[in-house]
Amino acid sequence: MEKFFKLKENGTTVRTELIAGLTTFLAMAYILGLNPQILGDAGMPKNGVFLATTIASGVACIIMGLLANYPVALSAGMGVNALFAYTIVAQMHLSWKGALACVFVSGLIFILITVTKVREMIINAIPVQLKLAIGAGIGFFVAFVGLKNAGIIVASPSTFVGLGTFSDPKVLLALLGIIITLVLVILRVPAAVFVGLVITAVIGTVMGFTGIKEMPHYTGVMSINFDFSLVGACFDGIKELFSHPQCWAAIFSLLFVDFFDTAGTLVAVAGKTNLMKENGELENVEKALLADSIGTVFGSVMGTSTITSFVESASGVGVGGRTGLTAVTTGVLFLLASFFSPVLSFITSSVTTPALVVVGIMMAQQLKGVEWDDMVIAASTFVTVIIMILGYSISNGIAAGFIVYAAGMIASGKAKDVSWIVWLLSILFIVYFAYAPK
Repeated sequence: MEKFFKLKENGTTVRTELIAGLTTFLAMAYILGLNPQILGDAGMPKNGVFLATTIASGVACIIMGLLANYPVALSAGMGVNALFAYTIVAQMHLSWKGALACVFVSGLIFILITVTKVREMIINAIPVQLKLAIGAGIGFFVAFVGLKNAGIIVASPSTFVGLGTFSDPKVLLALLGIIITLVLVILRVPAAVFVGLVITAVIGTVMGFTGIKEMPHYTGVMSINFDFSLVGACFDGIKELFSHPQCWAAIFSLLFVDFFDTAGTLVAVAGKTNLMKENGELENVEKALLADSIGTVFGSVMGTSTITSFVESASGVGVGGRTGLTAVTTGVLFLLASFFSPVLSFITSSVTTPALVVVGIMMAQQLKGVEWDDMVIAASTFVTVIIMILGYSISNGIAAGFIVYAAGMIASGKAKDVSWIVWLLSILFIVYFAYAPK
């Protein structure tokens, strides 16, 4: 493992990588409950979606670790699964089999533009300052997701968002976990984020045993209720690609969201490791992108929406994960989750929130590298971050930041310093905002 994953070169150990992989898995485990629920709204059998999610996630993570040696885990992307169920199926009126076919085709397109290095060229063309903004923005986004899932931040009819009820046991558990985890990080306790997550889970379980509802609770150990009915269903939907008028709009939407969610995740994770070069380019990124693309194709065949790199991978990086062994560990745990799904009841959103918030703080520290005295950089950074949070979309935040950056460079008389790729992307982003399905 030392020779294959280059552990010493990356300043890590087998033990650290295993802990990091476990931490990433626990931070992502919520997808095993949410994805079946969301895709179930599209008419898909939930047990089938659960199995497809575990197997596709596990295989994709292992491919990422072995092929690219990145500490990045993959699963069915949040946001893109909502696009699948509530836009492509509910609004565009494709069947869920047709929607899976769209995912399959989008994955093939991703493989094509990856092996031709188009995808790598685009990611490397993103200015270094925007990469810092993207990484920090995702940190705020991850923290916001955690706070929302735990009920600390809730919807408000008058102000859109507001504080939740602090007397709610779920909120109290999450707040206590955040404090504990922050203290551990400040005291430089090894694997502080993971230790904080475990302590929070134990406290929540004790609270559950005392009769408090919606706390982690024991529901059994194993389940072998496998449903393979979705495997290969995407091929039954291929015929819709030639008969449905909006199928290509659906494919474009899937491409757009996955492309820039993945780009943002890889940039953010690389910024916390030694995977980003001094010129802002990512080390070995073409293999990471290929692994991500293969994951999407494989996931569609198994029966789930787009498989993509997860921002929660930053939680594993936060406890020291630096190589593909982290991703492989997470992948193995996803495969094992197929059998041990009841155990996941111990890991609620309140338990994972502290890890997401603290990791978000760590990622937000990248803002110190932003040239705030440059108004073009300051404006594009600000817009990137705030749109990611308030728009609840990594890809939309990136798009808005690009547009502001391009406009600012024109206003400052530095248009000639902007790459043609950035100009092309900015135009495409404007078109996307104007015509993409809402």
